[in-house]
Amino acid sequence: MKKIILAILVPLLLASCAQNITRGEQYAKMYEEKPTSIVIMPPINQTQHVEAKDYFYTTMYMPLCEKGYYVFSPLLTMEMFQSESAYDAELYIDADLSKFHEVLGADAAMFTTIKSWKRNNLGGQITVGVEYTLRSTKTGETLYHREGLIKVDTSINASGAGLLGSLISMAATAINTAATDKVVAGRKCTAFVLSDMPAGKYNTAMFGNDMKQPAGKSYIKATVK
Repeated sequence: MKKIILAILVPLLLASCAQNITRGEQYAKMYEEKPTSIVIMPPINQTQHVEAKDYFYTTMYMPLCEKGYYVFSPLLTMEMFQSESAYDAELYIDADLSKFHEVLGADAAMFTTIKSWKRNNLGGQITVGVEYTLRSTKTGETLYHREGLIKVDTSINASGAGLLGSLISMAATAINTAATDKVVAGRKCTAFVLSDMPAGKYNTAMFGNDMKQPAGKSYIKATVK
């Protein structure tokens, strides 16, 4: 009986401890290196939606800037990547990144892997699965890593009850979901998943002061509006 109780309690205790880990503990290397500037690498697209790569690339800029980092212009860096045959980030995600520090002066490189992208017009949801990996261009260490399966809720509830109201809501939801831009969905996904990323030095209020705040789970599922 004791063995059974321990078998049940130990995983629960471990899970409880894992949920209470701080950002300073989970992202220790981030606080050690204190990266200031980030270059966004072209997304690695594992879906059938070819255009998702370029659309999603543009969603990374604002969330990282709002976190307090200097982010190199996606338009300028994309041109450089294409001219230097660096458009396929798959070649660099595990490779030496020192030349990005030498050429651009970037302290870190953000890699994203788009694992899934599904649109349900009638159900009013866009589901995006993305993995984020921030690597140091100086040491090659992974500073931040998190993955999310995020449902962007685009449903609309029309006023009125009964069958007519339901049909109106369904039609409005389908139109809204179909019209919701990939950039909007991608931006919401990025902002939500990167919500526990330590602040950069340009966020003067939070920089160095968020170490004791709780870190999020390395893999999350959520629905955002």
